[in-house]
Amino acid sequence: MLKHKTHYSIGELCDEYGVTARALRFYEDEALIAPERRGTQRLYTDRDRARLAWILRGKRVGLSLADIKELLDLYDIGDDRRTQRLKTIERCQARVDSLKRQQIDIDVTIKELEGFITLVKTQDPDKSAQEI
Repeated sequence: MLKHKTHYSIGELCDEYGVTARALRFYEDEALIAPERRGTQRLYTDRDRARLAWILRGKRVGLSLADIKELLDLYDIGDDRRTQRLKTIERCQARVDSLKRQQIDIDVTIKELEGFITLVKTQDPDKSAQEI
């Protein structure tokens, strides 16, 4: 982690978070971060750094960029982040519910495939043993 600074270069954030400069520019194009400009140089603030951490965490758990942007933008509405926290909980719970449904589907598919493998093996044991 970087020592506390007020501005970070694109290289510093890339190194710290393991992202590419292209990814940072993409997040900038999507209005998720807004670095200050000094000529062609981008200077990222503590705010951009914190937003980048949120973006990457949101992506890891499967939130869309639109969801992430909405949650980040709620930081600025002036209610001590209450709305942001509530919406974050809502979006994360929806993602958990979706993943649990997928997990059930995957478990059912695995059992079906295992049963099919067993069935195929019992139909012609000599060929099944050679192919496996």
